[in-house]
Amino acid sequence: MSDSTELFTIGGIARRTGLSVHTIRFWSDSGVVPPTGRSTGGYRLYDAAAVARFDLVRTLRELGIGLEAVQEILARRVTVAEVARTHVLALDAEIRTLKLRRTVLDTIAKRGGTTEETLMTHKLAQLSARERQQVIDDFVDGLFAGIDLDDDAMVVAGWMRELPDDPTLGQVDAWIELGELVADDDFQRRLRRIVLSGSSEPRFEDGFDLRRQVLEKAGRALADGIAPESAEGRRVLSRIVEPRLPAEERAELRDRLRILADAQVERYWQLLSTLNGRESSPSVIPAFDWVIAALHAHG
Repeated sequence: MSDSTELFTIGGIARRTGLSVHTIRFWSDSGVVPPTGRSTGGYRLYDAAAVARFDLVRTLRELGIGLEAVQEILARRVTVAEVARTHVLALDAEIRTLKLRRTVLDTIAKRGGTTEETLMTHKLAQLSARERQQVIDDFVDGLFAGIDLDDDAMVVAGWMRELPDDPTLGQVDAWIELGELVADDDFQRRLRRIVLSGSSEPRFEDGFDLRRQVLEKAGRALADGIAPESAEGRRVLSRIVEPRLPAEERAELRDRLRILADAQVERYWQLLSTLNGRESSPSVIPAFDWVIAALHAHG
């Protein structure tokens, strides 16, 4: 008798495929590979086509495809390629999660942190990508609530991203610290104050130029030991701030610089740079403090 007409018992299928009797019976009972017929004694029998289906099911299951999806494939409601694409995405997500957990465990091992730090790190690692994104989204929504976002503000909001899928140790540390910062109500109020202070007019580009001027000129004055209240300090200030700027505007500038010269806010931007894979800029606070003192001294 040829294979095309031969019928096999469950034991015969097990010997031909290497599957256990229990698995064959379970797949048969589930309707994945129903029996071709039954013997006179009531035993289930399977033909060569059923044997091939058992081989296919075993292959698909070894690839991690669930029985429901297998049935969809066998019923030709979906193709193997479609199911495979879905499982590639699922495996990618699982790989990212495993990489994240490995990095977090490595961080804990190398840092030797406190129990509280370890628990917090573990909690962050357990968050799904969607949940981690929600933490940042909620913070951004609160930060920009009631403000019409221009293109510049949208750029800033875009920087507030989640922990990367394959983070470095430094990025995990940055994420932990960022999580503590954004949960601080006082910090949120101060950062929102900065956002509001620049929301009435497009000062984003001007702000970057001022920052560059402060770092370059006030930073050099600090390095040279020039006191902000001195005559030389006045000359340095005049190269940063227009000397003919009205007193009222100079006072507004001084107040704005005081808001910007916030160590926690600066740390926030440094953490965002780390999370986004960018190199952090040097601290502007000492230079800002120098300019504030010079503005106060030379009104």
